[in-house]
Amino acid sequence: MKLLEGKKALITGASRGIGKSIAMKFAEAGADIAFIDLKRDENMEAVEKEIAGYGVHGRGYESDASNMEQVQQTVDQIVKDFGGIDVLVNNAGITKDTLLMRMTEDQWDAVINVNLKSVFNFTKAIQRSMLKQKSGSIINMSSVVGVSGNAGQSNYSASKAGIIGFTKSVARELGSRNIRVNAIAPGFIITEMTGQLSEDVKKQWAEQIPLKRGGKPEDVANTALFLASDLSSYITGQVIQVCGGMNT
Repeated sequence: MKLLEGKKALITGASRGIGKSIAMKFAEAGADIAFIDLKRDENMEAVEKEIAGYGVHGRGYESDASNMEQVQQTVDQIVKDFGGIDVLVNNAGITKDTLLMRMTEDQWDAVINVNLKSVFNFTKAIQRSMLKQKSGSIINMSSVVGVSGNAGQSNYSASKAGIIGFTKSVARELGSRNIRVNAIAPGFIITEMTGQLSEDVKKQWAEQIPLKRGGKPEDVANTALFLASDLSSYITGQVIQVCGGMNT
């Protein structure tokens, strides 16, 4: 039997990068997949087809993760369409990096709203359904910079640190109902975003990492699969750093 056979997962920001890798890993493990992105486009349609290739049901939904009203409507529709959700992965995120002295209020608000408020929105929206079924796994995507900080990323670091505090608090609230809440803190992962960096910058990053390389989206997806499955049934309120030892 596959690790997520018969499970239903909801993943935000899954049309590309780490979110897409998690969606494919879960589909391969037997889960039906509902996924969220800001708009319906060719990427969303392509992901739907890829998910279907694993013999499971996959459907993309258009929603602004930072808008509570939209999120609640979307989650209600997904629960109706899928008959419930067993796993929620809060992965939606953006960056607007600059030093604090140059950062605008709009740059601060945009990152906090998309990265942190979206986690509140989706967790609150799915909570009632998981409480009814008395089970669930919620996985929140933080970052190593949420643990250690990083110059030029005060907005991003604050949002990711907030996710860690939120994760630990909600894990205490929902644990008695068999709902687990954990966070993943990726390090330097090679995605479309980091792929735009120069080779010199990537080399400098690699030199700071004990394993001497950047991670792959699949490295994060494998950790998410563990946290989504019954293999981690006694793990909640934890932050797993997937960083090659970078943040030891």
